[in-house]
Amino acid sequence: MTVVSGKRAVTGAGTSGLANDFAAAGNQLMTKVLLIEDDSETAEEITAELVDRGFEVEWSANGIEGLTKARSSRPDAMIIDRLLPGMDGLTVVEALRKDQVRTPVLVLSALGAVDDRVRGLRMGGDDYLTKPFALVELVARVEALLRRPAESRETTLRAGPLELDLIERTAKRGDRLIDLLPREFRLLEYMMQRSDQLLTRAMLLEEVWNYKFVPATNLVDVHMGRLRHKVDGPGDVPMIHNVRGAGFILRTGP
Repeated sequence: MTVVSGKRAVTGAGTSGLANDFAAAGNQLMTKVLLIEDDSETAEEITAELVDRGFEVEWSANGIEGLTKARSSRPDAMIIDRLLPGMDGLTVVEALRKDQVRTPVLVLSALGAVDDRVRGLRMGGDDYLTKPFALVELVARVEALLRRPAESRETTLRAGPLELDLIERTAKRGDRLIDLLPREFRLLEYMMQRSDQLLTRAMLLEEVWNYKFVPATNLVDVHMGRLRHKVDGPGDVPMIHNVRGAGFILRTGP
């Protein structure tokens, strides 16, 4: 298993050499990944692995150039290092989100504290991978981002009378604002992306809470009860339904 450890000696900031090395291999590929990473050795290892897996990869070595390429080249996914010359990686992500670019982003960082990961996600990153990491895990995370429903890349979600603004982080039912905590927002976002579909507790624990196993807990039920109370106000037609023994459904119609 190949492991990428992170920052090593940086050899130049240009991108032409690495790009040329992989241009021929990438020309006919369909899925395009933009890699913004200033360490050339790390970038080469990531690029080689992704190309070997069938991706087309474009590389930028600094934040300013990377932001320009992200705006112009329309990649299917992006991998952005947090600490970059020219412009910090999180600033790049924030600028793209303000431009309403919803391309999924995997943030790379040597900063692994919980607060650092939370900040990376709140600035607009879709996933966060701490260095050192195994290349096979990086590829798996990119593939998982690409499997997300296309709706998740929209800046506004709508399901019946519900509206969720993913940039401003606001929720409304008709003209009524709904005050949601961060976890409730993520839970409602996930349900709106899959409205009228049965969602099991295991699915919700894995996708909303990032559990890789199903613990014996009523965590989902507690949060769902609070969310239902906020979404289905007095006099509203109920939208969040508990399917006994199975899970939950967000219904948009009768």
